[in-house]
Amino acid sequence: MSYLGLDNKKTEKTVEELNILLADYHLYYQKLRNFHWNIIGKNFFDLHEKFEELYDDAKLKVDEIAERILTLRHQPTSNLSDYLKLSNLKESGSQLSDSEMIEALLEDHGALLNQMRKVAKIADEGGDEGTIDLIGGYIRELEKTSWMLDAWKMKTSDNHKEI
Repeated sequence: MSYLGLDNKKTEKTVEELNILLADYHLYYQKLRNFHWNIIGKNFFDLHEKFEELYDDAKLKVDEIAERILTLRHQPTSNLSDYLKLSNLKESGSQLSDSEMIEALLEDHGALLNQMRKVAKIADEGGDEGTIDLIGGYIRELEKTSWMLDAWKMKTSDNHKEI
């Protein structure tokens, strides 16, 4: 991998973790589609739109992660059966309430953030600033989204209590 100046052994470890993140994002994307299609109730309009915004973003990240793996001269995992085996996330049913959907997404955000931090740590050990930069932006964005979803589920009476 002379054109990037990275150690191939260290890059392999980064790619392993990136492939797990790729699998995570595929399951996250599909969960968002599920929720977008199946949301009902008084929050339909807000959440239907929000879930679409989130799955559009997840779709871009899937492509960026796969392209980063290719940039590192490896093959991205690309089979659904492999994603199900690799992913830290689990599928969700379609009969969840709006609050249950948000809780499921926040749980997934925690798993995604943990995986991103793993990727960043291993990429740092390999001197891979390109991957660190990519993942750092993802972490910042997902933390903000998590804060907003968490604020959505709070009751007004929860305002300014333990944050």
